[in-house]
Amino acid sequence: MTDSNPSFLGRISLAVGTFFRILGDAEFAGSVLRLRDGTAATASAASAAPAAKPAPAPAAAPTPAPVLKEATPDAALQLLGLLQRDARLIDFVEEDIQRFSDADIGAAARLVHEGCRTAIREHFTLHPVRSETEGSRITLAEGFDAGAVRLTGNVVGRAPFTGTLSHRGWRVDDVRLPRVSESHDLKIIAPAEVEL
Repeated sequence: MTDSNPSFLGRISLAVGTFFRILGDAEFAGSVLRLRDGTAATASAASAAPAAKPAPAPAAAPTPAPVLKEATPDAALQLLGLLQRDARLIDFVEEDIQRFSDADIGAAARLVHEGCRTAIREHFTLHPVRSETEGSRITLAEGFDAGAVRLTGNVVGRAPFTGTLSHRGWRVDDVRLPRVSESHDLKIIAPAEVEL
């Protein structure tokens, strides 16, 4: 068998495997240190053959990065237009509310809330991600959907995790946005109004 220098990717795999073995095996770490310092004893080389540990398994191939889809703003702009139409949401958010009393703001918030609720219920079917009551204790088994459940607080170790459900989450099961013509400019959330 001829000695050959490993490729760049082979060296990366070797470095990662060696790194983790050094962390987990003090004797191996000492051998690497002596080798690095050039003080590896020839006697230890002779005795290393019968006591040699099996080479670590090659590191698993890295998981490929997720493919990112480019989101088109059309649906978001359409939803924003619906919330403006039904709830005057943009008008409310863009208003300087510092000059209004809390009672006036509360009254306006009720109208905005009702309009937003109507628009969302008309165009979306929503259900909670978790069916349990907020505040109840739940256990998340290994393999739980990390996209549907976010862990907060002191997250240590591996599943199963037991904790308190602080928010049930929301899932959209159906979307019913109206169709728009190609000539419609969705960037116009609400047209300007001119009274004659």
